[in-house]
Amino acid sequence: MSCIFCKIANKEIKSGIVHENGTVIAFDDIAPQAPVHVVIIPKSHILDVPGLNGVLEDIFSAVDQVAEIKGVKDPGFRVVMNKGKDSGQAVDHLHFHLLGGRPLKWPPG
Repeated sequence: MSCIFCKIANKEIKSGIVHENGTVIAFDDIAPQAPVHVVIIPKSHILDVPGLNGVLEDIFSAVDQVAEIKGVKDPGFRVVMNKGKDSGQAVDHLHFHLLGGRPLKWPPG
């Protein structure tokens, strides 16, 4: 498979792994948009939200653990999921971004 996130999950491509369990892997983004910018993905190739059945709880458990590891659980962080080209999604593998380490403005974008 040519999916870069699948290659990271399979450890074919090295990444700065922050957290990993049986179904989810989290790694530092290579083009961070905040002092803390971690990408959290299901290890299996899930293209879209309907494929999240059974793994969503693992993803948000990982979000909580990554926020703790990176020291942004308090004062806070943002979790973002993009869907489709107009949202800025660059990799066709469902993923979440955890951003923190500085005050984040609203609205985003």
